[in-house]
Amino acid sequence: METMDLLTALGPVVSPIIAVLGSVHLTNYRLSQLEEKVDQHNKVIERTFRLEGRMDEAEHDIRDLKKHGA
Repeated sequence: METMDLLTALGPVVSPIIAVLGSVHLTNYRLSQLEEKVDQHNKVIERTFRLEGRMDEAEHDIRDLKKHGA
């Protein structure tokens, strides 16, 4: 009966520990997924910024061509 009493006493202590460890694992997974999404978003922002700069250059070149061609 002592083994059963020990298991009964440990149950309330071990169960929350297992639950917390599971929660930590899930939280780490979700953070990892969020970091990937943020990285993808940042890459799109960087590409957009570069494209906008190239577009400004192209518009400038077009204006110069129009001035010199007209």
